[in-house]
Amino acid sequence: MNRLFLLIICLHLFQTVIGQEKVFPGANEQTPSRAQYFSWINNTNEGATEKQTLINLEFFKWLQDEYGMILDIYAFDAGAIDGKRFYGDIHSERFKKQFPNGFDPIYEKAKSINTRLGVWGGPDGFGNAEFEKEARINQMVSLCKDYEFALFKFDKVCGPLRPEKEDAFIEMMKECRRYSPDLILLNHRLGLKKSKAHATTFLWGGQETYIDVFTTNATTAPHHRAGALDRGLVPGLKRLTEDHGVCISSCIDYWDDDLIMQSFNRSMILAPEIYGNPWLLNDGEFAKLARIYNLHRKYGKILVDGKVLPEEKYGKSAVSRGDDNTRLITLSNLTWEPISYKIKLDEEVGLNTDIDIELRQLHPTEKIIGNYKKGSELEIEVAPFRSCLLIASSQPNDEPSLIGTDYQLVRNVPDKSVLIKVLGMQGGSTKIKLKNASDYKTANLNGKDVSELLNDKSVKVNFKGELLQNAPHRKIADFKAIETPADAEALYEATCYAADNNALEVRSLERSGATSIPEVQKARDAFFEQSAFVKRGIWDKNLFDGDMKTGFWPSRKYDIDLKVKGGCFRLDLGEVTDIDQIIIKVPDDFSLQPLLKDEGNYAEVSSDLKNWTTITYYAGEEMVIDVNDSIRYLRLKAQPGRIVEIEAVKEGKYIEREKWRASNLFAHADKMKVVKTWMSTFKLNEIPEGSYLSFAINGKHGVEGAYAAVKINGKYQGCFDRSVSFPSNTWEYVNAEKDSNYTYYLPLDETMIGQEIEVFVMGYDSENIDLKPEVWISANPTPFVEQMLELKR
Repeated sequence: MNRLFLLIICLHLFQTVIGQEKVFPGANEQTPSRAQYFSWINNTNEGATEKQTLINLEFFKWLQDEYGMILDIYAFDAGAIDGKRFYGDIHSERFKKQFPNGFDPIYEKAKSINTRLGVWGGPDGFGNAEFEKEARINQMVSLCKDYEFALFKFDKVCGPLRPEKEDAFIEMMKECRRYSPDLILLNHRLGLKKSKAHATTFLWGGQETYIDVFTTNATTAPHHRAGALDRGLVPGLKRLTEDHGVCISSCIDYWDDDLIMQSFNRSMILAPEIYGNPWLLNDGEFAKLARIYNLHRKYGKILVDGKVLPEEKYGKSAVSRGDDNTRLITLSNLTWEPISYKIKLDEEVGLNTDIDIELRQLHPTEKIIGNYKKGSELEIEVAPFRSCLLIASSQPNDEPSLIGTDYQLVRNVPDKSVLIKVLGMQGGSTKIKLKNASDYKTANLNGKDVSELLNDKSVKVNFKGELLQNAPHRKIADFKAIETPADAEALYEATCYAADNNALEVRSLERSGATSIPEVQKARDAFFEQSAFVKRGIWDKNLFDGDMKTGFWPSRKYDIDLKVKGGCFRLDLGEVTDIDQIIIKVPDDFSLQPLLKDEGNYAEVSSDLKNWTTITYYAGEEMVIDVNDSIRYLRLKAQPGRIVEIEAVKEGKYIEREKWRASNLFAHADKMKVVKTWMSTFKLNEIPEGSYLSFAINGKHGVEGAYAAVKINGKYQGCFDRSVSFPSNTWEYVNAEKDSNYTYYLPLDETMIGQEIEVFVMGYDSENIDLKPEVWISANPTPFVEQMLELKR
């Protein structure tokens, strides 16, 4: 009996060991990171197409050709094969419609730039019959065998893995890794059991990073990405997890600080990792994007080893990565004031060398801080709500670099001249020297020969402008409570009309402006002109394009009504205009709802936001509002569900619409009753380039419970932006809502110097009026004067 019992125990242990066979899941904790882009937010669940993907890959080819940036993985997100609640087939009509030539041309294009493909999908799809299981396995294996896929992102959104199909899943992953041994499997909320060993990562905290949709600020801040910078660290700095990367699509400002933390602070198996629409950056930012990728690749092998630095000395989530000779240190500051940290160059940060150590800053700007003995302690200032990347090394640095100034290495690729931005504050001057000067044959600064640099000599550089009297970032004033002014409604309307309810990506496009780079323009066009984007009616320009098939209407997604207190349609003509009639068009009676055909309704018009005139009009497919006056603003308290076109006429002639704008989600002023008002008044004696004001409303105010606006010499000026973002007709999912710590932003220009600026904060929630507003000034980017140094080898 005892022998039989022992035999059973041994058999059980043997089976357990066999069931837990050793699996290499494509990577381990010491595997260098792989640089990735994935296409979510570039497309949503309808999926990518061959045409759009090839255009996107051409953008990454341009980044490689111009700046040497290499993308390891380009991953398709949902809808390429599998989709939400369904499993796809690469032989289906749906797939062939999107990819008429299969993956062949995309694979060939990607391979030409040393990029491999990846795909989003679900963990199951094995059907109920044996032939269905084999078909699914063969399909996924073919992606690795025929196209060298490097990544599968399996998400429970598609559907869970049925317990009885875990063996099929294991069989599939084993066979896939026969052809792609380094295949990464991202486990997004799957709940795997015996097949868990085959997954490379899990999604850290379940958090996705679409700014002001899934990731938002918890505090007031001078930009939208403070919440992203404050994500913290995975316990034990575990790298076989995924932080979902950095979304470059909405609220783009300070994206580089976000990417520095993702790439060098957490430095997980996918890093740098971005998704969305990086082509929405402005032309001056692509070099920085490539620089971050290139730096990570340069030091990738040593970035796998990290240590968390003492919080009491280095601040929250400070990390040092590297080896005994070289450490890359990430610091951050999530306060409104600058913070100085003391960096000790010894074992405290992971250095174990007796050779002198060079300390450099690599972000936000680059600069050589100096050479120091082991154990030296240096103060490093980190700007408010920014990250900082340092490199401390006893090893020679062969990169093009300058001594004596902040700079930015723009380009350093074979067969092209080296470009370095020389940075200095206006009115200042400095002497610069070129490190490793003997590596270069010519040197030109703004087109002027500076051959002295090649002989290891200094050159004086002057930066135009007058010296600033104040720090570009500083607190301006507090607020005091006042009696609510008689023109509170006009102040509210000023911000409603200055802002918009367009998709967040449209706001990013307007933020970055026009591009001169063909590859960037093509990628932007491919995104904004895709059928799904146009048909969702999420850009107000569709009302002014002469096309009755396009429009702009309040989105309703996931059964969520995005309108604030019923919403209100607003039209801004851009300037006071003399008109006879405004004509609003809808395609049919259904689109007219909740208005009913031939019933009377009211429109309100104004030229100054203070005085409004009410006009009666009749609902229908073509609604004519008789104005017969000079106006700029129109609002409809009750709006049709789907407006497709708006026109205006004067004496029978149509009026140009270039300056026209519209919104449809903000509440009507009648539903926004002010319960408390705060005011601050000041003048600015200087305004550096790129400056803006932040009106930080500290405290709980309720959802849409506090608005800010300004009067400059008595003229109304609304805030065009806010964190958390103003309500928008979002491209994907819905805007985040927050009930506290809004920060409103107002751009500044030199015409406002010396003007009286009156800032008003209005509270609308009687239960949440314990607020402490503040005014801060900042500049983005930091107002350096730039000069370009060109070096030829």
